[in-house]
Amino acid sequence: MQLFYSPTSPYARKCRVVARERGLMADLTETACNPMEDPAELQARNPLGRVPALLLDDGMAIFDSPVIAEYLDGLGPVPALIPAAGSARFKVLVAAALAQGMTDSALLMTMEGRRPQAQQSPEAVARWRASILRGLERMTGHIEGLPGDLTLGHIACGCLLGYLDLRHGALEWRKGRDALAAWFEDFNARPAMRETDPN
Repeated sequence: MQLFYSPTSPYARKCRVVARERGLMADLTETACNPMEDPAELQARNPLGRVPALLLDDGMAIFDSPVIAEYLDGLGPVPALIPAAGSARFKVLVAAALAQGMTDSALLMTMEGRRPQAQQSPEAVARWRASILRGLERMTGHIEGLPGDLTLGHIACGCLLGYLDLRHGALEWRKGRDALAAWFEDFNARPAMRETDPN
């Protein structure tokens, strides 16, 4: 398998962490690329031109990050990162969806900040920022409700918080959130997180 990724993409990092936690690296080649440069090799696999994209050995391409993460999870041994059924499954999926939506808002803020200042929308940035802050207030509760110590929900939340550190330090997300900060410090020490750290 071949995974196309950008080192700074939180979406790609989530999949890279999943691959490591599931013991799949012997069967996976990681190919770094910059989607902003419109690489033909990436676009041939994902017509959207986005990372991550996973090329299987049979030539099938899988995208985007939630689909890739679920596919990779299915290749590893039990227990899975995504429970098969019941309330545990949906607790994991909802926590992952919360982190995904917050990541979307954070990435939009990043891209907006790269536009000429006269073309930026302070109103849009304020909405995205507010959605991240609301999510942060709920995140600890979601993490505490997850089954076990390692699920896709944990990984998605960890990658989102890592991206906030990378691009949006001004948010000071740790301020007033001691429990979340302590959880992230422990989770971020996992080998899979250290190996995929974009810093």
